[in-house]
Amino acid sequence: MAVTIKQVASAAGVSVSTVSRAFTAPEQVQPQTLQRVREVAAELGYSPNPAARSLRGGRTGSIGLIIPDIANPFFPPIFKAMQARARRLGYTVLAADTDEREYDELETIAAVSKQVDGLILWASTLPEERLRELGAEMPTVLVNRHVEGLPELRISLSQGIAQAAEHLKAYGHTRCVFVNGEHGEHGRGKSIREVFEAHDLTLTELGPYEPRFETGVHAATLVAAGEATAVLAHNDLVALGVLHQFAKLGIGVPGQVSVIGIDDTLLAATSTPHSPRSGSRPTRSPPGPPTCWSTPSRARAGRGPSRSARA
Repeated sequence: MAVTIKQVASAAGVSVSTVSRAFTAPEQVQPQTLQRVREVAAELGYSPNPAARSLRGGRTGSIGLIIPDIANPFFPPIFKAMQARARRLGYTVLAADTDEREYDELETIAAVSKQVDGLILWASTLPEERLRELGAEMPTVLVNRHVEGLPELRISLSQGIAQAAEHLKAYGHTRCVFVNGEHGEHGRGKSIREVFEAHDLTLTELGPYEPRFETGVHAATLVAAGEATAVLAHNDLVALGVLHQFAKLGIGVPGQVSVIGIDDTLLAATSTPHSPRSGSRPTRSPPGPPTCWSTPSRARAGRGPSRSARA
């Protein structure tokens, strides 16, 4: 027979409501009491029923995290950190993938929202009107997307992009290619174009494509047919695709073309640029040692530009 909350309360010497708070709102329980309740619950084999808890109090103890692509190595460390923080607050994070598609995002939100107390939408593709409706229905936080009136967290690329432009300029690059993996003007493309223009760097944009490894493979072939000596990829997955194809084409990185990714993931840190053997096509890079690296980013939080602050 399943252990009941009353049995846990009796064994721990506390009220039933205290046991309930220990699992639904642990921040409201004294640390010593919380520890005793959870130890007794573990000894008795008690596990709270999320469905029953939701029916009684309207809370599920879960938060929904909707991300564009779970295969992107940028997201697992973020999910892990969010899960650890949520667990300390008595919550569980349920993650779902939209595959970068608006229709899939709508279906995913409809399914997940029934099981969570709030949503975190990462780089949402939904129209502003729908996001406002969603925000009125349940607590919703946007990441890398601005909608007036909704809480948001913005990943600032300004410093990293400026460093990339300065680096390329310093090594004599003038013709660059940006492989765009994002649709719409709320993405990073606009910032990149403005920064590169300010540094007098000619920027040819390819895309928008899907921000995947295969995109980099395709883009590298196009870059190889032109005169550009530097590639800025939408993210590290795209950059790795570029590196892979350049290696197959015999184009040296960093000897002939510089490649820069965005996100600073572990894959980027462990990637090995390709240096071709003798007999490959002549270098077309300007003097100086181009490089292959990934730009980091900074987080900002708030409800809009006027209220944003560094996290």
